[in-house]
Amino acid sequence: MSDVHELMVAVDLRDEITEGELAELRWHLGIGGRPERLSVVTRFPVVVWDEEGDPVIEEDPRPLLAGRGAAARVGGALCSALESRADLPRRGWALTSRQEIHPDEFEKVGELLGWLAARAHETHRRGDGAVGVGFLRFHEADVPEVLTVEGGQVGWPG
Repeated sequence: MSDVHELMVAVDLRDEITEGELAELRWHLGIGGRPERLSVVTRFPVVVWDEEGDPVIEEDPRPLLAGRGAAARVGGALCSALESRADLPRRGWALTSRQEIHPDEFEKVGELLGWLAARAHETHRRGDGAVGVGFLRFHEADVPEVLTVEGGQVGWPG
């Protein structure tokens, strides 16, 4: 049995994002190269084994929402987009991403979602202070759950 979930992120971001942050965001979405300096999600620790067989922690930066092509478990296609809202009343950036995600990835992806929520337009804020950033659906479920960020923490279901 698989623990894969469908992650759908849809958020409008304010226009105060720096060029460096935009470059990193594009990298995370799979629509740009990796910037030299990471400032949005800065740590990507993984355990590897050295020549003596001892565990060592190394950094392995990887884009978090860059899946493309046919989805293996949730159906449909994996994709990400970032579009300027410069000519619209709510200036900034429109971001959409549809990915397959395993619970082992929740923490790292949660860092990025927390960063996005902090920069989301007010229209994404609910009355209780939480920020709606999208939906999460277990691959065998029919109905997704609303995904929110409150106090910088993602409310992962389950």
